[in-house]
Amino acid sequence: MEKDRFTGLEKLTLDEIKKKMRDHSIDMIRLEYTDILGINRGKLMPASMVDDIFEEGIAFAAPSLLMAFNNEIIPSKYFSETSDDMKVMGDASTFTILPHCEHTALVLGDLYYKDKPLRVAPREFLKRMIEEYHKLGFDPIAASELEFYVYNKLPDGSVEPYSNHPCSCYTANKRIDPKRFLYKLTQSFEKIGFNVLYMNHEYYPGQFEYNWKHSKILRAADEGALFKALSKDIAEMDDLMVTFMAKPRNAAGGSGCHFHISLNDLKSGENVCFDKEKENGISDVMRYFIGGLIKHAKGISPFLAPTVNCYKRYQPDSFAPIYIGWGYDNRTTYIRIPDERGKGTRLEVRAGSAAANTYLALGSILAAGLDGIKNQIEPPEVVTTDLYHDESKQDQVLPNALYKAIDFLEEDQWLQECIGAELIEVFSNLKRSEITEYKKYVTDWEWNTYSYHN
Repeated sequence: MEKDRFTGLEKLTLDEIKKKMRDHSIDMIRLEYTDILGINRGKLMPASMVDDIFEEGIAFAAPSLLMAFNNEIIPSKYFSETSDDMKVMGDASTFTILPHCEHTALVLGDLYYKDKPLRVAPREFLKRMIEEYHKLGFDPIAASELEFYVYNKLPDGSVEPYSNHPCSCYTANKRIDPKRFLYKLTQSFEKIGFNVLYMNHEYYPGQFEYNWKHSKILRAADEGALFKALSKDIAEMDDLMVTFMAKPRNAAGGSGCHFHISLNDLKSGENVCFDKEKENGISDVMRYFIGGLIKHAKGISPFLAPTVNCYKRYQPDSFAPIYIGWGYDNRTTYIRIPDERGKGTRLEVRAGSAAANTYLALGSILAAGLDGIKNQIEPPEVVTTDLYHDESKQDQVLPNALYKAIDFLEEDQWLQECIGAELIEVFSNLKRSEITEYKKYVTDWEWNTYSYHN
């Protein structure tokens, strides 16, 4: 059976999809796509629409891609002011049966505007970056470590940590999972066919981490986006709330998403990041990729940390990077090179937030690395010390606020050309509107600190 060159999954024919639907008594289909903000938007439709989903596409209002968190439409010169339609075409390789939704299937779609792939669509952007690597003979591979919080929903509408027991990091006992929610979650994604590796409890009450096996980078992005959307669905069934907010509570630690990246030879499948003849087994290609990432680290920051809240996660000794550097098995640096060599040779980008849109985050990492490979950019000296406390190595600092990160993105000429002015304009406009709304809001901290004394 033919496999999709982007996802690596079986590319089902329409007849094969219909047979699966009959075999599983499917009567409803969810067609979804991920927008700029990382929200999965879609339509629920009867099974009789299956031909339209894969042959004609389903019409959606194009301005849904320009929608802020408060549902305000942020105008863009790249979209018609008449608020016309775009089409969502189902990707047959993503067809899956949802075990937690009775008689329901789900399909991810690609976006088309005026009969052409929509360049500002996050999934289309990542596919364009993959194409650039394919031209060089490389196949990008990725895996992620995604952290999140689970809360009990109380009758009054408030929430409390999922487990109030003292919970240790790297544990997987019943005390951390009293309703066996993590079991249900893992079993559901196993049935769907996700590349789940394992999960564990993290540092703070109700905080967990899921790890994925390595796969083609588009599949990794698809699974990351769907994990966020579907885990919220499954949580609702047990009166729970799941959030991927970067720092949900003042006393709680932040939730990150570490991205592990490697490159395979497109023909042989061999890991081209490994070269036993080179220092520490790191190939020239991987070294140049690191050089590109270091060069553009500030510019891709808003894709890795896309909300105002994300920047409250970057604190000293938090395992979230503040300074830009790279090191071997060094968790204080922006890029960590794990110890594995051979087929396991890879780099880990540690700046990602759990709130990141997986398509935009992975696509921007590829864009930065592409500059390094094409122009043979050498990375700076390896960091062998604790970068949080070694002032001699702290010359390059990541942006500490979203507005600063957007400025770096807009000023980065390579990223403008590689990512595309359209996507950067739409993304930046959405984020600047978000910042404007945030500036109007008075926090509890401000009230508690200033109201009595001022």
